[in-house]
Amino acid sequence: MLADKVMVVTGAGGGIGRDIALAMAQAGARVVVNDIGASVAGEGSDAGPAQRVVDEIRAAGGQAVANTDSVSESASAARIVGCALDHFGRIDGVINNAGILRDRFFHKMGDDEWDTVIKVHLYGSYYMSRAAATHFKEQESGVFVHMTSTSGLIGNLGQANYAAAKLGVAALSKSIALDMQKFNVRSNCIAPFAWSRMIGSIPTETPAEQQRVARMKQMTPAKIAPLAVCLASDAAADTNGQIFAVRNNEIFLISQPRPVRSVHRSEGWTPEMVASHALPALKAQFFPLERSGDVFSWDPV
Repeated sequence: MLADKVMVVTGAGGGIGRDIALAMAQAGARVVVNDIGASVAGEGSDAGPAQRVVDEIRAAGGQAVANTDSVSESASAARIVGCALDHFGRIDGVINNAGILRDRFFHKMGDDEWDTVIKVHLYGSYYMSRAAATHFKEQESGVFVHMTSTSGLIGNLGQANYAAAKLGVAALSKSIALDMQKFNVRSNCIAPFAWSRMIGSIPTETPAEQQRVARMKQMTPAKIAPLAVCLASDAAADTNGQIFAVRNNEIFLISQPRPVRSVHRSEGWTPEMVASHALPALKAQFFPLERSGDVFSWDPV
């Protein structure tokens, strides 16, 4: 499905990114495997993870090159795109998968925890997309697949930085889709759920928590890869500006914000009238505020 295409996969040294890179190579793509080799919190660096994925791809007969530049700065993101051009002569797709976590309840969150997570997820997706956009426009083809999260789409505890970044990624994707569709460039999102080191710190202190984690471990990173490969291929040429989610063997189309109900008063509104009439009329359509994403349960059926 990806024969002769060149794909850049960020954060591809392990977890979801690794399986996407492997699957894209298996589908015929030449792959830039990008990963700085940092911890889940974004600390440190190690060229080993990216190179090991490249070695796996080459051992299976594919073509790949490792890159350890960071997505969180414009210049280094440009070098990642440049790596594809230097080694393979073109670029056809960017999978914005790189990410870190620095979870903290909002009232305890520090500025550095906010800034660092936003830089990697939201700025990183922007920098990578912007660096590739010029080439996509010139060749009048290209595809972006961004990783969003139900933490942003639905909500979660202790992840204000991550949730804000991931909801921003969804908006970024839609804007790219609208701005670049005339150049035959597509942009879509995946909200993945898979057992990896990014969620490996979930508590397992009670039998119920242990049972939940055992179910979650069924959802391997490899379950995300087929959708990513499809969205990057010409088979999804008519799919643009959408948000998908993957839970084990299920693929979801996620709704996007639309008005659900309105109230009108020809004389206009006072604060008192809003309180006595508008809010009561709209409350029937309010969405419940639940803990930890329970509105959309991610436990596998």
